[in-house]
Amino acid sequence: MNEREHGPRGGGPGEAFAGTRLHIVTGKGGTGKTTAATALALALAADGGRVLLVEVEGRQGVASLLGSAPLPYEEREMLSAPGGGSVSVLAADAESALLEYLELFYGMRRAGRALTKLGAVDFATTIAPGLRDVLLTGKATEAVRRREGGRRSPDGPHQYDAVVMDAPPTGRVGRFLNVNSEVAGLARMGPIHKHAERAMSVIRSERTRVHFVTLLEEMPAQETRDGIAEIEALGLRPGTVLVNMVGPRLLEEAESAAVAVGELDEVALAEGLEAAGLADPAGLSADLAGEVRSYALRHLLELRVRGGLEDVGHPLVELPRLEGGMDRAALTGLARRLREQGVRR
Repeated sequence: MNEREHGPRGGGPGEAFAGTRLHIVTGKGGTGKTTAATALALALAADGGRVLLVEVEGRQGVASLLGSAPLPYEEREMLSAPGGGSVSVLAADAESALLEYLELFYGMRRAGRALTKLGAVDFATTIAPGLRDVLLTGKATEAVRRREGGRRSPDGPHQYDAVVMDAPPTGRVGRFLNVNSEVAGLARMGPIHKHAERAMSVIRSERTRVHFVTLLEEMPAQETRDGIAEIEALGLRPGTVLVNMVGPRLLEEAESAAVAVGELDEVALAEGLEAAGLADPAGLSADLAGEVRSYALRHLLELRVRGGLEDVGHPLVELPRLEGGMDRAALTGLARRLREQGVRR
């Protein structure tokens, strides 16, 4: 494996974003993957960019995040970015993707609707679950290739400057992304083979990156390291590690280490509280000391986890922990934070 094959190692975040057209975002459940993917789409759309955010899990997570009703199968502009950019959202599903595929390539939309009424699509995706992933990845990669003016303008500008895919969790993202390679190997010729080959050519492209969302906790960090190793083994290119929900730093490492081993002067703390005129300074001092020790121990754990993530060799980008609910203003703030760390299209 080398840098050319698997993306930047040790460089800044800008190296993982500049020129990339397909950003695949994965992460362990509960890490805020959909929030991070949406903030990333907003950051990439800043200054006049056109970005498509594709959700492929059927959860309507983006609609819920934006406080919207469930989204239909259409590319709908949902967010405005600073500088005149926009983010469109597509809630992709396998059935609609198949109908669109039949219409585009065979003019068989009516036949496809008949198959749907008969339950053939559900049956096919149940006995061959890989078919579902082929259709969903195919839709996302088609959006990456799409030009303004369609097939009549093969050299025209792309309709979207970037596509962000809110992908399945880390535990199954490797199989999801590699399904087209498996299908292309099984179907040696014909339209299915061509469809899978086209999708895989985009996923394996130098202009595609897989970003991993994690927390500074042992389990999601370990799953991130395992996921990066799996993606590299498949010949795909990891991008950045998006460290989500990072809290403010209240103590330096040396101070945290001292507090963790009991070097906090509770007597001096109680005296300070008494001088401030607070009631029960001794009891309050003990409570505060316990809170500080808890923070110090967590801070040291987070530093150790961060070190393990840094050892993987891919850039780390941080998103802060936000108090209160998530809304569009908060998403814009997260996107701004990403831009400050070098995230550009």
